[in-house]
Amino acid sequence: MLEYVDRKGSDCYKWDSESAQGCLPLWVADMDFKAAKPIREAMQRRLDHGVFGYSIVPQANYDAVASWFERRHGWKGINRDNLLYTTAVVPAISAVFKALEIRNQQSAITNDKCTRLRVLTFTPAYNCFFSCIENMGCELVPSPLVLRNNRFEIDWQDVETKAQTADVFLLCNPHNPTGRVWSREELERLADIMRREHLFVLSDEIHCEFTFPGQTYTPFASIVINDTDFCVCTSASKAFNIAGLLCANIFVPNKELHAQINHALEIHEVNGLNPFGLVAQVAAYNESEQWLDELNETIYGNFCYLRDFLHTHLPQLILHETEGTYLAWVNIEALGMSAEAFCQALAKDEHVLFNPSEMYGAEHYVRINLATSREVLAEALNRLKDFI
Repeated sequence: MLEYVDRKGSDCYKWDSESAQGCLPLWVADMDFKAAKPIREAMQRRLDHGVFGYSIVPQANYDAVASWFERRHGWKGINRDNLLYTTAVVPAISAVFKALEIRNQQSAITNDKCTRLRVLTFTPAYNCFFSCIENMGCELVPSPLVLRNNRFEIDWQDVETKAQTADVFLLCNPHNPTGRVWSREELERLADIMRREHLFVLSDEIHCEFTFPGQTYTPFASIVINDTDFCVCTSASKAFNIAGLLCANIFVPNKELHAQINHALEIHEVNGLNPFGLVAQVAAYNESEQWLDELNETIYGNFCYLRDFLHTHLPQLILHETEGTYLAWVNIEALGMSAEAFCQALAKDEHVLFNPSEMYGAEHYVRINLATSREVLAEALNRLKDFI
């Protein structure tokens, strides 16, 4: 059963950071729901053991990941030989960039090739995509999504043109922050372009468990043929609200690249996991599916509440069509102020926190976290109405 928790005073970033004091925080992308009972029980058993030394990844974790994605998403073929573990998806992305950079450097010795990776990605984008690209010394190649019929879509001509000058395509599937759930046809077309232009595809699929009615998540790995030119990052952390336990994985089917990324994880010292993250992941994937289904119903209910509230009380704000994640993307352009200025004023006057779109490389939008109780969401929206 889904259970809302008052997290104030628990030293969580979302509610207890300095900028969140006294506010209703619908910003940081974690949830205000207690983890599923099987997860808590598994962690309690591990706690009762009483020793928390260095851990290995047991076979149970590989089996849990493989079983989950095959039965829930039809993705077959995950096993111990093609899965790598790390602390989170963001360090995973950085490690993959590092491995590809090393491979480029080795190739440059004979090919006189530029070793700085050029990373193509859709914008707006998850803000950590920008920091990963910058921190790893890569070059950003943005491809802005276009708004058609109240829905964000791919600018295919722009993608095809920019793919000719890039090395890596960084995909977010489903997409944060716009909430698009890419169709199989879209992913197949993307895969064809990247294959033709010889781009490596790095797919972040951490939001894969959040799809709205009528939408289906398609694993990128299920549509590709060549195992040498892609990898997929996943984690139970987002779906089961266990991000602080630091456990994620990278699906790498190519043996040579698997070794190179594993080496990069060692370089970055992000290849050690804590025992609670490991047991939590097994319990999440093996025993917590019903909890996740209830969570998805709650999030979709909150989305519908937001949609109806804006339509009734704030029609000047536009909620574009959303297909997944628990993050709403709302256009505030009609208010005549930047998203950053709007969020600062809203926090000051009404003590409500949203994320301004500037941090995602866009203007005139706010990102709203729907993974909270209906009461918190309703109070935040009423304050938003009062402010406007």
